[in-house]
Amino acid sequence: MPESKPDLDAIDRRLIVATQGGLPRVPRPYDAIGGELGIGGDEVIARLRRMLDNGVIRRIGAVPNHYAIGYTANGMSVWDVDDARIDELGARVGTLEFVTHCYRRPRRLPDWPYNLFAMVHSQNREEVAARVAEIAALLGDACRAHDILYSTAILKKTGLRIAG
Repeated sequence: MPESKPDLDAIDRRLIVATQGGLPRVPRPYDAIGGELGIGGDEVIARLRRMLDNGVIRRIGAVPNHYAIGYTANGMSVWDVDDARIDELGARVGTLEFVTHCYRRPRRLPDWPYNLFAMVHSQNREEVAARVAEIAALLGDACRAHDILYSTAILKKTGLRIAG
């Protein structure tokens, strides 16, 4: 049976457009957005909560500039993990406090055998390597190989944008 699409009204659509670039940096951001849309801050929160619950939006969260807060060694650890165990082990890696992103990706053989990615931020490469060693210990013999790809530039992070 096909999934039903959540009902979005004109205000929901305008709310998505108003928030997709981030929340305003003011003491009461939901009130400020509501003021733009002609609704109250409580209604903004209720609508966002409903859209989160319905899967229309995935998350609301801060996106820090890691360099600005002192994390200048940013390493994407890539892992060749046994496919039979990747879901179980990926879930465990994703709960580690020092892993900010963890996801499964398809292999691109023969050049790219890695199927699990886990982002680690730290103040130096030695600390990143130590954290990656912790991940390796957790993965054990289910991991055949791994590497660390270090960031060399700050990239602007944006999600899907819809036109207003």
